[in-house]
Amino acid sequence: MPLARHIRKGDTVLVLAGKDRGRRGKILRIVSKKYGAIVEGVNIIKRHTRPNPQKNVKGGIVEKESAVHLSNLMVVCPECDKPARVGYRRLEDGRKVRTCRRCNGEIDK
Repeated sequence: MPLARHIRKGDTVLVLAGKDRGRRGKILRIVSKKYGAIVEGVNIIKRHTRPNPQKNVKGGIVEKESAVHLSNLMVVCPECDKPARVGYRRLEDGRKVRTCRRCNGEIDK
């Protein structure tokens, strides 16, 4: 059974646990199988790559972001600029939007 995701691509999030606890970043990609997300500048790993001239890849040690589990991320509300739990509300036109539990502001614009 798929779980509801409170985080989407493009959201600004706060890291709650791990070596990058307290850092903020933007969600670049959601990784469905690992139930995680790639956050810009967070959870950097070093990957040793071989040169591949066909794909124009230089060899060496490449630093890149790795997935962070969604349970270790918290959405930062764009209105109050604080980390907040996510609630849901239906608008008059029938759209379902995510809301900030702290200030009742809309997270989805």
